[in-house]
Amino acid sequence: MWMRVWEGVWEGHRGKTLGVLAGSALGLIYLFFGLWRMLIFALIVYTGYYIGKKMDRGEPVFPAEDTWRWLMDKWRLFR
Repeated sequence: MWMRVWEGVWEGHRGKTLGVLAGSALGLIYLFFGLWRMLIFALIVYTGYYIGKKMDRGEPVFPAEDTWRWLMDKWRLFR
């Protein structure tokens, strides 16, 4: 019975479920270690998620060419 309920919730509300799980985990970290350590932990987790998302899509992890072009466009204003 619980598996059907879980499958229904997972299929219908996947994003909300993941959000609640992530919020609960971050809340527990906040309670045990404090705000700043929780924020550092969340930043590290987000960085890992971002790199993993880029690798799953087959994109380069750090778009060096686009970043170089953006920097050159920004510095061109001072010449």
